[in-house]
Amino acid sequence: MDRRSFLKNTALGGSAAAVTSLAAPAYAQGNRTLTMVTTWGRGLAGVFDAAQRAADNINGMADGALTIEVKGAGELVGAFEVFDAVTAGQADLYHGADYYFVGQHPAYAFFTSVPFGMTAQELVNWYYHGEGAAFHDELGEIFGLKSFLAGNTGAQAGGWFSKEINGPEDFNGLKFRMPGLGGLALGKLGASVQNLPGSEVYQALASGAIDGTEWIGPWADEKAGFQEITKTYYTAGFHEPGAGLSIGMNRDVFNELTPAQQKMVEIGCAEAHQWNLAQFLSNNGAALQRLQSAGVKTMQFPDSVWDAFGEASDAVHQENMGDDIYKRVHDSYMASMASSSSWIQKSDGAYTAQRDRVLG
Repeated sequence: MDRRSFLKNTALGGSAAAVTSLAAPAYAQGNRTLTMVTTWGRGLAGVFDAAQRAADNINGMADGALTIEVKGAGELVGAFEVFDAVTAGQADLYHGADYYFVGQHPAYAFFTSVPFGMTAQELVNWYYHGEGAAFHDELGEIFGLKSFLAGNTGAQAGGWFSKEINGPEDFNGLKFRMPGLGGLALGKLGASVQNLPGSEVYQALASGAIDGTEWIGPWADEKAGFQEITKTYYTAGFHEPGAGLSIGMNRDVFNELTPAQQKMVEIGCAEAHQWNLAQFLSNNGAALQRLQSAGVKTMQFPDSVWDAFGEASDAVHQENMGDDIYKRVHDSYMASMASSSSWIQKSDGAYTAQRDRVLG
């Protein structure tokens, strides 16, 4: 039984008199240390920074009453074990990309990114001024989590390849690292899709265990060293146009915090999201120039490949539409994206096109 069903069958679902008889919540007192586990290797550019930033924000505001200690992947639990560790109470909160947890529920993908989905700006429009945060909370309640956006990579690159991609057929048999629904879409094109933690990707590419990988974008990819292995880099991808990162806190732990501390968590995560997005975007341009100077060939997929991406992505969505939560999240997400993009294209899009034309 999930928590929402449980609430409906207890005093919370009964009379007003029953509700008023409940005791006031008991908040933990004194200094408290919480353990944050992450899907990132310690020091992994940008993504680990987002986890540390959120923790530092909360620690600074709590002024000693609350301390969050950050663990890298493998220091306490493995990268893909953080969700279960927090739901089981073995750790207090995690930081990661929620699309790693589509096995728990496929709708988690929307809080990182889905193929042909939202840009970073469109995501926060939906999350903070649409239904996004409420849906994130609804999913979290099922698994005993309280969830928040806490980072964003911006638009991610199409990835690094051992050979050029001239048509959809070139994905057939290709061993490629891509998590989330994007990976499922590539699978429909015949790719052998791998879901590897970030700290394992370089070695897999170097050894030939995979033929290619997406990671994030020029700055983080340069830091990872993929340019040492291959020089073929596709700079635009279909899979993560604005990838959000999240914190999931054990819901019982969150409920034990004082209202002030809960607000510190909320604000600390939101600031980390914006800070992290700016971190990636401010570093990507210079990193791209360095990669090109080092001989990296920047490329774009042909239209036939984009069309195949689109067909495969739609098929992945349709396979999940029988799930009530997935369908409601999907429909809300797509409606918000259409609304946001209609203005952004006519304002920012038109302006930047003219700016680039005028300034050369």
